[in-house]
Amino acid sequence: MKTASKPVKPVVPFSTDKHLTWKRSWQKYSKLYILMLPGFVYLIIMKYIPMYGLAIAFQEFTVFKGVFGSAFVGLKNFESLISNSMFWASVVNTLRISFLKLLITFPAPIVFALLLNELSSRKFRRVVQTISYLPHFVSWVVLAGLLDVFINSSNGVLIVFLKTIGLTPPNIMTSNTWFVPMLIATDIYKNIGYGAIVYMAAISSIDPGLYESAAIDGAGRLKQAIYITLPSIMPVIIVLFIFNIGHILDGGFHQIFILYNPLVYRTADIIDTYIYRIGIVSSDYSTAAAAQFFKSVIGMLLVIGTNYGVRMFNQKGLW
Repeated sequence: MKTASKPVKPVVPFSTDKHLTWKRSWQKYSKLYILMLPGFVYLIIMKYIPMYGLAIAFQEFTVFKGVFGSAFVGLKNFESLISNSMFWASVVNTLRISFLKLLITFPAPIVFALLLNELSSRKFRRVVQTISYLPHFVSWVVLAGLLDVFINSSNGVLIVFLKTIGLTPPNIMTSNTWFVPMLIATDIYKNIGYGAIVYMAAISSIDPGLYESAAIDGAGRLKQAIYITLPSIMPVIIVLFIFNIGHILDGGFHQIFILYNPLVYRTADIIDTYIYRIGIVSSDYSTAAAAQFFKSVIGMLLVIGTNYGVRMFNQKGLW
């Protein structure tokens, strides 16, 4: 007589027990978790713990009473903020500068990475990359000093040269017409090389066989870049674009704060510089906190909306 065979139990590679799963995960990736630890500590200390200060936006805050002792006033600070014409002027300036940076500065590293990818000489490519990376590690304070040397209205090197050949150059640092273009140009100069690193890494992961097949079919370098390189790095571009949309109300505080002056407030005063003057200089902490709270909420909504819009076009977003 044949004996009935026992049913074979399926092999489960990982236990469903959460404790065992986390234990095995720690054993396998413990070094990576340790590397991530400083980043998590930084986020908790510098980003999450200070969030209790958002209560200042709803208080008549005084330094001596502190956050927990100041009187609650509801939306009074937001009402006074909305009725302030200087605040709305700073919002308009922020949006104008940020959109110009998004339109001009954001594509610049992409174009630069595509051009670097076309260089056949590896040594020359490394030299160009190194030179383009260096400005990113120079602070805006140092860069402002260099700009003063070149475009100072009285004795700047470039200004003196233009006057020598008979031209009358504008005073860029005090001109409402030229100040914003100068911001865009210096931002590209400082960040184009460093911003191209991510795109170069994405390009290096593309299968070389795709280029070989395209070359056999008669596609030139331009068509290869348009139909192979750009679609391959599009997920990276989309993610970075969403991040940039989330920071659209930032405008670049460090850059503008170092370079601007009262003569260009009409076009260069952004939300962050307005918050600095109201909160730090004038000690109106409640109104400054309300402005920052407003900016953060709008930024969050922009990230969510942009991510949703990207997914509507069947592209991968942040989630």
